[in-house]
Amino acid sequence: MTKFRNASLSEVSTILGWAAKEGWNPGIDDAAAFFQADPNGFFVATNDKNEPLAAISVVNHTADFAFLGLYIVRPVSRGMGTGYGLWQHAIGHAGRRTVGLDGVEAQQGNYAASGFDYAGGTTRFTGQIPAARSAEISLASDHDVPDLITSEAAASGVEKQQYLRAWFQNSPDRTTITYRSQYGLEGFCTVRKCSLGSKIGPLIASNASIAQRLIAHAASLFDGPITLDVPESATGLTALCQQLGLQPGFKTARMYKGPFLPSSAEFFAVTSLELG
Repeated sequence: MTKFRNASLSEVSTILGWAAKEGWNPGIDDAAAFFQADPNGFFVATNDKNEPLAAISVVNHTADFAFLGLYIVRPVSRGMGTGYGLWQHAIGHAGRRTVGLDGVEAQQGNYAASGFDYAGGTTRFTGQIPAARSAEISLASDHDVPDLITSEAAASGVEKQQYLRAWFQNSPDRTTITYRSQYGLEGFCTVRKCSLGSKIGPLIASNASIAQRLIAHAASLFDGPITLDVPESATGLTALCQQLGLQPGFKTARMYKGPFLPSSAEFFAVTSLELG
């Protein structure tokens, strides 16, 4: 008999391994930061041997907003209702919160049938660019974190305190850098090592020049290609990615069930497609 329950931290690591096999290219050090965002927000469907068959996350970021991701059913269990049963079990964790997600094309019809409305697309850009460090860019400190969370909230539309406090802690596989001028914080990004290359997210900048410097500096921190997930509303960053020769890859749809604040930031890359 299939059972639904909360996932442990070690199982979240396993789920990210599934995500890597699906070609989602998660970060090497994502599991702990994801789990700190909401330890009760990760779920698995298991068989009689307590072995995970499917997974999903519904992470409560605030009293009004949750984000759904990591919806994966192992190939042997697909087409049997396991995933949808887990979905129904997990979505209750959000209560009356607005729920957001980044849906792959194959699932967007199912999400719409579950009450989610399309709010805009996101394109993944990937490629190799020349690395160049800038003297104006420095490592983020604990003192910077409140400003970074506030800046990300202004761009994304929701403040994600628990998630980003963990995300902005520098580690061997994840680094946050900032660009400050005489006017204060004008841009920052987090870059993390992934199964293939690295991902930048979030990235927020006041103009194209600062965004380009942040990307070039981030490219110097880990080997391999870099990836950014860019909302279609971030027209400035989309144009910059094209100018840098980064190639568009798969697209997702940002969808919401409930009221939401759309992003209007011109130079903005999302933190992750898994937790928003």
